[in-house]
Amino acid sequence: MAKTLRRIALIVAMATALSKVAGLVRQQVIAAAFGVGAAYDAYNYAYVLPGFLLILLGGINGPFHSAMVSVLARRPRQEGAHVLAAINTLVGVGLLGVTILLVAAADPLITLVGPGLGADRHAIAVLQLRWMAPMALFAGLIGLGFGALNAADVFWLPSVSPLVSSLAMIAGIGLLWWQQGAAISLPATALLGGVVLAGTTTLGALLQWLIQLPALAKQGLHRFRLVWDWHHPGVREVLQVMGPATLSSGMLQINVFTDLFFASGIVGAAAGLGYANLLVQTPLGLLSNVLLVPLLPVFARLTAPADRPALVGRIRQGLMLSNASMLPLGALMVGLAGPIVALVYERGAFDSQAAALVGGLLMAYGLGMPAYLGRDVLVRVFYALGDGVTPFRFSMAGIGFNVIFDWVLVGGPTPWGLQLSALNFGAPGLVLATVAVNLITCVALLLALRKRLGELPLRRWASDTALLMGAALVAGLAAWILSNGVRWPAGLPGLLLQGGLSAGLGLGLYGLLATAAGVPEAQQLSQQIRQRLSRRS
Repeated sequence: MAKTLRRIALIVAMATALSKVAGLVRQQVIAAAFGVGAAYDAYNYAYVLPGFLLILLGGINGPFHSAMVSVLARRPRQEGAHVLAAINTLVGVGLLGVTILLVAAADPLITLVGPGLGADRHAIAVLQLRWMAPMALFAGLIGLGFGALNAADVFWLPSVSPLVSSLAMIAGIGLLWWQQGAAISLPATALLGGVVLAGTTTLGALLQWLIQLPALAKQGLHRFRLVWDWHHPGVREVLQVMGPATLSSGMLQINVFTDLFFASGIVGAAAGLGYANLLVQTPLGLLSNVLLVPLLPVFARLTAPADRPALVGRIRQGLMLSNASMLPLGALMVGLAGPIVALVYERGAFDSQAAALVGGLLMAYGLGMPAYLGRDVLVRVFYALGDGVTPFRFSMAGIGFNVIFDWVLVGGPTPWGLQLSALNFGAPGLVLATVAVNLITCVALLLALRKRLGELPLRRWASDTALLMGAALVAGLAAWILSNGVRWPAGLPGLLLQGGLSAGLGLGLYGLLATAAGVPEAQQLSQQIRQRLSRRS
């Protein structure tokens, strides 16, 4: 089992790494072409609903994906094909209606999401939303298909598929840049640039769906016909997990709506949030897939009472590996935010003012990386247990907390104009509010899980987490001191040296301290890294 999990994790890691690198290049192209100007700022509002559906329904580890894995992993292949066809039929009809609604109601929806947008950005966002509306349909089909493939032990294609979406956007922006040259970032070109961003995003989603069809057919899981058998036990089981899970994950995405609502009065904040979020999601998404994709089928197969000790051990493994990897990365995001943003984005239309905005946001995101991934691990345990209701309830409560924290830390638009909070943290306050919500949710999910499974060694887990946190704080501080205490050469070589050496010092110091602290998962990670390095040498 351990070797199988390591093999799956390696496959997922390689595929996800390719996708994340392509996503990072895509974001660099967008930053150089549009900066935090109108085309990309409006795009972040237009993308809220279609992107919400793509992440929610089509994402790896999303509710559709998780529901299919949880149910199909325990069923014969032929029955799985029937279940997939029936769910595809139901979901396809529903999401076709959602697509039509997005096209028809684009104008009021953009007003709802971004009430503080100026007239030009509002008009661009409305047009972009209409271009991206078909993503609603593709999202559901992508998530269901990739969940079925994972249940059939096919992991490469689902994890690498976002690569084609990034390539579509890079190609589209490249063609526009070739035609427009330096004028691509001018206000007069914002509408055309916005359409290219939206159109290539939709094309990427279409390609993600198309590439899964041959793989499904090869596994005997794809049927090119409508199936209306909604009373099949497997179909009902998928719906029982998928319904509450979708609502639960949807509640998390509503926090994105909330943040953009409060950000709409801050010029460039939506674009800045997009750039900073990509920098966080690149390592976070990679490690999330490496952890969650192999563990979810394991959780699903350990739900019997006799397997309870093994399940608790796997939960501990997931949480502590999450903490051992996310804590040092979060500390480096905080300590090295400036050079990271400058290295990745600061060129073309992305100037020093934009870099300062994104740097502050990246520091705030770094604080919340461990809680974000830890929450996802716990939610997948509940899904494996067939319980989507408990995460949904906590997500509902999280929305209320997020609104309160956003208002306290930032303020927001009102009928009487923009009302700033007394604290006025600005755009980073939006991220800090989300961090606080994720921390509260993690604690609540752990307590609920202890009540359901019986005694969990939470004190031991908390003690080991505290040791890792101390090691990460020291590592982040050391990286920050080196980064700011040396006069680095100017330009790209200097930024590479500054970021690389500072991060290397921080990670090396963290590895030594975490290993010395005696946390088993940290020792395992350190041992695996040493083995890989020794093989290469």
